[in-house]
Amino acid sequence: MKWTKERRYRKMEDATKEELTKLKKIVNSSPWRQTFHIQPETGLLNDPNGFSYYNGEYHLFYQWFPLGPVHGLKYWYHTKSTNLVDWENVGIGIAPNDYFDSHGAYSGSAVNHNGKLYLLYTGNTRDEKWERHPYQCLAVMEQNRSITKLGPVISEVPKGYTDHFRDPKVWKEGDTFFAILGAQRTNETGCVVLYRSTNLLDWRFEGEVHTSLESFGYMWECPDYFELDSQGVLIFSPQGLMPEGDQYQNIYQSGYVIGEKLNVQQGNLKFSHGDFIELDRGFDFYAPQTMLDPSGRRILVGWMGLPEVEYPTDPYGWAHCLTLPRELSIRNGKLIQKPVKELELLRGEKTEVEALIKNECREFQGIRGETYELIAHFSRNSAEEFGMELRVGENEKTIIKYDSKIKKVIFDRSLSGEAVGEQYGTARKCSMESDDLTFRIFVDVSSVEIFINDGEEVFTGRIFPAKESKGIKFFANNGAVQLKAQKWEITS
Repeated sequence: MKWTKERRYRKMEDATKEELTKLKKIVNSSPWRQTFHIQPETGLLNDPNGFSYYNGEYHLFYQWFPLGPVHGLKYWYHTKSTNLVDWENVGIGIAPNDYFDSHGAYSGSAVNHNGKLYLLYTGNTRDEKWERHPYQCLAVMEQNRSITKLGPVISEVPKGYTDHFRDPKVWKEGDTFFAILGAQRTNETGCVVLYRSTNLLDWRFEGEVHTSLESFGYMWECPDYFELDSQGVLIFSPQGLMPEGDQYQNIYQSGYVIGEKLNVQQGNLKFSHGDFIELDRGFDFYAPQTMLDPSGRRILVGWMGLPEVEYPTDPYGWAHCLTLPRELSIRNGKLIQKPVKELELLRGEKTEVEALIKNECREFQGIRGETYELIAHFSRNSAEEFGMELRVGENEKTIIKYDSKIKKVIFDRSLSGEAVGEQYGTARKCSMESDDLTFRIFVDVSSVEIFINDGEEVFTGRIFPAKESKGIKFFANNGAVQLKAQKWEITS
């Protein structure tokens, strides 16, 4: 199907019931629909938005184009949960049907205030010359989950910045609200800027947050600032980075810097920080957003996908999903990402195995499947390399291994099934000094999320194997390794 500009900007309301029924049938025929991840009913999902806790429930919105697997006219779609595991589709949260969001309700965030949930988002517009003008817009959700738009609250782009000015992340500090936005300077370099407000309606431009990353990509998308363990953390997604060794291998990156807390109350926007570190070492991760839950946990969800990459689900009328929620902490100057404890609710039948793996590739009875959680601990290593093969079939396997010679973990999807993004490589690597490794892995129908050594490193990737590819193998080459593994079935 040819997605012309006119088709990309069709509204959900313009689609006929017959069209939607046909599209849903195509989507439901896909062999790669997920079991326990948030995914769109039809069309394309991208950035998580408005991640928050309000009125006794977690709320999570996402960017959505309902009529096909392309980046067309964006809506906010609304899901909710009481436990971060079982998500209920609520429906359209924000529709792009006003002058200030006529060409898309772009990304944004949420803040709880006076018993209501306020949504601050970018309204995208285009004029007759196709020139962009962004508005930062406010909407409010009541306890009955009805949402009312209040319109633009920031209508102009400050001098010195281009129309790439979007993705507000809002928070409250004392009696003051702050919002950080992704921006592009007129010299086409990326940065973030800060606004403040006392009432969410009237915003004052405070200026640019000064970092040491002055020429680091051409646009910083989806920024998120928060404080954790008495330190300031700035997450953002820079576009335009070139690969450097094992780093920056995807078309676009997501990462963070940690430093001294910003003194936003006093207007001191100098941010002293450490190096930029990628959040996820895998193939498919972008535009993450965090929230603070009632127990004080900082929880992150990301888009499990990337722009401008074709996926094997496209012919089936849908694309992408969201990652599992991850609890953040800081250890040795790095963000640690652990699957939230509530994910243990997914665990079904358990199988355990212990064995010495020596110069072999072994399968074990009961250790196989399509959707599962697997914890594999490797110790007493003398092998040149060791690891696992997942979703193994006659001609398919997804490889996760440790190379002891170069001290790196390697995630290889060159044989994972239908190809995706091969122009950006089929393997991802990260350095890891320890030979004593624990891999906690969540495998869904078309994805793998790998948490190494209690969240020290994370790899996320979409895979598209045949349904019958369900084998799991453990191997050690040129030596031996002690294996202890636990596997839990996950059902819908």
